[in-house]
This record gives sequence, structure tokens and C-alpha cells, in this order.
Amino acid sequence: MQMLPPGAHSESAVVPQWFAVYTTSRHEKAIAEHFAMREIESFLPLYRTQRTWKNGCRMDLQLPLFPNYVFVRIPARARVRVLEVPGVLSLVGTAGKPVPLPEPEIEALRSSLPFIKCEPHPYLVIGERVRINGGSLEGMEGVLLRKKGSLRVVLSLDLIMKSVAVEVDADSVEPVPTFVRQKLA
Repeated sequence: MQMLPPGAHSESAVVPQWFAVYTTSRHEKAIAEHFAMREIESFLPLYRTQRTWKNGCRMDLQLPLFPNYVFVRIPARARVRVLEVPGVLSLVGTAGKPVPLPEPEIEALRSSLPFIKCEPHPYLVIGERVRINGGSLEGMEGVLLRKKGSLRVVLSLDLIMKSVAVEVDADSVEPVPTFVRQKLA
């Protein structure tokens, strides 16, 4: 382990990196404005959607692509400035230490977002239990796989101990909540 001389900082402490900031629900835009006022570089990815209110009025809205999160680009040592902003709950990390995000991923999202149509989607993990939410197999549950660039759900018939892999679109599956799986187990 390399020891730093007194008063010296590790490079990661002074070089700005992207971090995810966990925020109070529905306060992302106000928090991003606070960051701007405090001259903290931030990124709040938004997507456009149309909502119809109870009175039938249609509204075009810009909502956070990642609800409860704003991204900031700061040196690690500047995290206190971020945590002082009203509505900021924490910097995302492990063991109480903020973990930087990959710069290329954030920059790719920043540069392409104005030119693509996107919307939030449930987080899916290969090997995770999912439920099909559309089509003739709606309601069926299985394990998500990736094969030759496409997604498949493996449906199992436990009684005869056989399985079948069905090709699906990412839009037609949703993760089965953990608490449901635990109740069934």
C-alpha cells in the first residue's frame, strides 16, 4: 500500500468523477437547481411522457428517467457540499463510501439522450425470475436468459420436470418482486 505524504491527496480525491446521488422522492428537479446554484456539475436525465388527468386534460411532462437519482461530477473530497443540499439523502456506494460511476456510460447517456426516445424500465438481470406481462403467455413466470443477442424466458413444468425457452422482448417481462418469491418458497 502506497502511503501519501501529509497533506497530499490521492488522485481520486481531487479528480472529478460521476457519482449517483439518492434524493427525496419527486425532488430531483429542485435538487438539480440547487446544484446549479452552488456550481456543482450535475446531470438529471429526463424523458417526455403524456399524462391524462382525471378531468380529461392531457399534459406533456418531463420526468426523471431514474426516479430518486441525480448524477453529480465532483472530486470525492467535495461530497460534503453535495450532502448539504436539501433533499439529498446520500451518495450511492458501498460500506458507506461513495462509488464513482463509469465516465463513458454517463457521457454516452448525456450526449445521446436528446436524440433518442427512452423511458424507465424495470431493472432486469440474466438469471432472475421474471413474469411475462403481455401476449398469450401473460402471467407465466420463468428465468430470464440471453441467447444469441435475444432475451428468452425459461418456463418450467415442474410436474413433468421439463422446460421450454420462449423468446421475449424486454418490454414484455417484469421482475418478480423478491417478497413474492420468498412467500412462495
